[in-house]
Amino acid sequence: MTEHAPSPQAELAAFLRAKRARRQPEDVGLPRGPRRRTPGLRRQEVAQLAAVSVEWYVRLEQGRVGTPGGAVLDALAEALRLTPDEHRHLHLIARRETPVLPAPRAPQEPVRDSLHQLLDGIPLFPAYVTDHRLDVLAHNAAARALFGSAFGTGATDNTARMLFLDPATRATQLDWARVARETVGHLRTATARHPDDPRLAALLAELRFHSAEFTLWWDDHTVLDRAAGTKRVRHAEVGDLRLHYDILTTGHHRLFTLTPADPATDRALRHLVTTHTTRTAATNAAGTTVRPITAA
Repeated sequence: MTEHAPSPQAELAAFLRAKRARRQPEDVGLPRGPRRRTPGLRRQEVAQLAAVSVEWYVRLEQGRVGTPGGAVLDALAEALRLTPDEHRHLHLIARRETPVLPAPRAPQEPVRDSLHQLLDGIPLFPAYVTDHRLDVLAHNAAARALFGSAFGTGATDNTARMLFLDPATRATQLDWARVARETVGHLRTATARHPDDPRLAALLAELRFHSAEFTLWWDDHTVLDRAAGTKRVRHAEVGDLRLHYDILTTGHHRLFTLTPADPATDRALRHLVTTHTTRTAATNAAGTTVRPITAA
């Protein structure tokens, strides 16, 4: 007996199911969450990342959809983090055509030594360096004193994620709504300049999935390229601080500096940074782990 080849729809459906099962939430910038039983990504997560409806994607995995457009296939390839070979295969089985893919993106440009020296050379003022995604790439000791010793790692490795998804950070930002909207505007500007950045797309999908405010402001197409401003921060050790922030662009990086906006903040910030420096030096000398200084 002759074995019939599967239809293009069935072959595409099987391919997508296999690749979805292979990917874990952390691979695409999503939290795993409790009581997760699905091996790999859920269908709704793939749909969210690819900006398609959940109902349509379910039908696609069931082989009940016609031929998807090339742009939709590209979005699915991005959502599933397909390799270039897998991306081409996706087009081949779905549309019987081989796409011309863009050249691989260059790796992240490292922070220059001169920027590290600059950060360390302004010990009394918090300062840090980000990329266009707002990933924290470098920071000084004063930034750790203000934002906590874990700043730049884990849940605090991206300032947009901190603002929208970390309740402790949100509680410290007395002008949260304004600062958060400015952050949304920056990310939309970054998206226009870096439309093919998969890590930026994953961050946006994560924020839209978990924050109603982010989704609302993202959908109103706020656009903003911040350069300077003032904000109020509440710190557990020294109380309320009123800070100027300035953002300087250097190459592919952005240098954020925070300076006192009034004499009371100047005194409080100097006390905070000096205390943190002394405590860190004493703890390191004793050979123990530095206790985080958190802002509540």
